[in-house]
Amino acid sequence: MNYGVRISELREQRGWTQEELATSVGITRAALSHYEKNRRKPDFETLTRLADLFDVSIDYLIGRTAQEKAVLDPEVRSFVDGLELSDQDLLERFNLTVDGRKLTEEEARRFIAFVRMERSMK
Repeated sequence: MNYGVRISELREQRGWTQEELATSVGITRAALSHYEKNRRKPDFETLTRLADLFDVSIDYLIGRTAQEKAVLDPEVRSFVDGLELSDQDLLERFNLTVDGRKLTEEEARRFIAFVRMERSMK
């Protein structure tokens, strides 16, 4: 299953129009239509907003898994949350570079978000 079908199905299950969903996510109805027809791919921020709105994982949204949510054991989640550095801690403690150029704060935040997304898919 691809992301367009999944977005469309989730929207229809909730009885929302494309206009209602697009407004909730902060995109145009035309952009949503393109996503649902697989003519365009949503960016990470849009995928995140859609996943949050539908209360599903990004993996589920893009069709990588049939499980709507990734569930961690509460003890594991508590342990991981206690160890994790905040985004600000990471930005202050590490000088992230790509191709010899330091990442801007926004690029670093997107990189951190991407790594987290990748890890949640495994």
